[in-house]
Amino acid sequence: MNDTDIAIKVENISKRYRIGLKEDMHDSLLRTTIDFIKSPLKNYRKYRSLYVFGKDECDSENGSSSIIWPLKGVTFQVRRGEVIGIIGRNGAGKSTLLKILSRVTDPTGGRAEIHGRVSSLLEVGTGFHPELTGRENVYLNGTILGMRKVEIDRKFDEIVDFSEIEKFIDTPVKRYSSGMKVRLAFSVAAHLEPEILLIDEVLAVGDARFQQKCLNKMEDVGHEGRTVFFVSHNMLAVSRLCERVILIEDGRVQVDDAAHKVISYYLCPEGGSSAEKTWSDPAKAPGNTIARLHAVRVKTADGIIKTDMDIRKDILVEQEFEVLESGHILLPSFQFFNDNGLELFATDDLDPAWRRKPRPAGRYVSTAVIPGNYLAEGTHFVFASLTTVDPYVKQFFQPNVVSFKVVDSFEGDAARGDWPFKFGGVVRPYLKWSTRYQPGV
Repeated sequence: MNDTDIAIKVENISKRYRIGLKEDMHDSLLRTTIDFIKSPLKNYRKYRSLYVFGKDECDSENGSSSIIWPLKGVTFQVRRGEVIGIIGRNGAGKSTLLKILSRVTDPTGGRAEIHGRVSSLLEVGTGFHPELTGRENVYLNGTILGMRKVEIDRKFDEIVDFSEIEKFIDTPVKRYSSGMKVRLAFSVAAHLEPEILLIDEVLAVGDARFQQKCLNKMEDVGHEGRTVFFVSHNMLAVSRLCERVILIEDGRVQVDDAAHKVISYYLCPEGGSSAEKTWSDPAKAPGNTIARLHAVRVKTADGIIKTDMDIRKDILVEQEFEVLESGHILLPSFQFFNDNGLELFATDDLDPAWRRKPRPAGRYVSTAVIPGNYLAEGTHFVFASLTTVDPYVKQFFQPNVVSFKVVDSFEGDAARGDWPFKFGGVVRPYLKWSTRYQPGV
């Protein structure tokens, strides 16, 4: 990769915090200086103990609970125009990495190079002055990005229209709800023509319709050749937006590869298939004293657990659960989503053997059969749940529990037929056609 092609270059980035100093320590030189002036002796001891790197490193190795390392030697590069996803569990170091790239905080070690104008959305209201109006904050953010007033004027109406808060644009931001702040903050970040857009999980605050609108906008930004750095727990959104994904675990890069490979590894880190998720320890399995989930699997009609499924063949999706308390009417259910985040359908177990009947304690395997030539090609995500009936109470609910990929056939005997190009739609049924012919006179 040529240096001219690089938008972000991260080399051996590490970040260290000392527990208990969150409120006392500041990244700002001015605030640090003021602290020293107020209490020089106290702060000398505190800062000296923190910034003697060898001592902290020694404490960390000896298991000291006062030192934490959100990031440990992270290295990667991002090309210009690349849309890259960052995933990982809570506390893995994702948000800390974004704060370093946004220059909100400095790394303890290593370096990061950013080539281009950066716009970031890290948390609700990031970069907004609460006393200023929405209009004033749009111009303030644009100025911080290095834009001239005439450039912001040209984009202003588009920003307000996208945010859908035109009625409140001249109201101080401190009076905005969290949803209003997200709307305006994202609109500003995405429309002021950044070369690099950094987005954290903040979109989860918005309603579902606005989230979809934001995802569409990020997709457009990526198609325009700008770089998007997207941190999220939403595997559907990551799968849709990103071709490349980095998985961070315990502050380190665990996997850096194609999106479907990394998501599959993340959903099934034991090295198995993303088409199966099991809980070997019943005490840690989803559920409660009434029932617990033990496994969810995607299988072929022959019973083979498989990630890639032939579009023409039946797909079996099963959930194995244990009823611990007898006498409840239970309803196993699945929801299916495609990689655009669209819910394709939901299905409940209507097997007459158990419908509206109390279940005794024991193991059950409920299986739904998706007929061949029904789903379209692409990645599909499964949500599994179990509900008691009368009253309706969820006993467990597992989103993104397994995933599978439907592969279309080019042999001419599926709905695609002889069409070799992109074939749209969220389902792809093989419909019966008939033709009436009348010979010409």
